[in-house]
Amino acid sequence: MSTNGLTSWAVDLKDVGAIYPFQGTETVLVIILLVFWIGWHVLQTRAETREFEHDLAADKSGDEQRKAIDRY
Repeated sequence: MSTNGLTSWAVDLKDVGAIYPFQGTETVLVIILLVFWIGWHVLQTRAETREFEHDLAADKSGDEQRKAIDRY
């Protein structure tokens, strides 16, 4: 199975060029990776912010906890 059009390796490789599959798609793949990476960070930040705000809203008894800590 040939992915680069060569039928024999008995050629001068400097005239062949790239010999790996999907040549020329590196830029597109890097752009897709960057979009995915930045998108993951945005989604993760939103989820953590939502969790943090939920924890703050659930902590209504902050004064009681501070009094208990100050007591000791």
